[in-house]
Amino acid sequence: MAIAVFGGGCFWCTEAVFAALEGVQAVEPGYCGGHVQNPTYEQVCEKNTGHIEVIRITYDPALISYESLLEVFFATHDPTTPGRQGNDVGPQYQSAIFYQDASQREAAKKIIEAIDASGEFRAPVCTELLPEATFWVAESYHHDFFQRNPGQGYCQFVIAPKVQKFRSQFAGRLKRG
Repeated sequence: MAIAVFGGGCFWCTEAVFAALEGVQAVEPGYCGGHVQNPTYEQVCEKNTGHIEVIRITYDPALISYESLLEVFFATHDPTTPGRQGNDVGPQYQSAIFYQDASQREAAKKIIEAIDASGEFRAPVCTELLPEATFWVAESYHHDFFQRNPGQGYCQFVIAPKVQKFRSQFAGRLKRG
């Protein structure tokens, strides 16, 4: 098994997307990159801990490559908006990749360069490439949030459309059964 750590806005959204991928064993929401030990959600929302909302993905590289994870990551959030994803605004929503080794760093750098060269977005990618950092697991009520709260307003209006688009775009890569 291998680990990938991505910050692509609200971790409720990113967890719901990556949990559905074949080859992904586990997805945990949490916080990375800050200066406060064991931060709480409330502290991170105050925007002064330096943490980014992230997900830690445990995956089987024999079933899904890191590059495939990066492809899904960049297709399911806007990597051009610093400290923001839609209406979620603040440094905790920064697009970020916490690479676990040099090969992950190089793969991410190569994909970012290709995206920028393609002109796919009107602005350049601002995803931060950051070295591995302490991952603090989010409070239990954040885990499987979309799955447990499908009728909640944010889930209906923000997460559900994102998950539906992802499922359509990556239908061949979804877990079976």
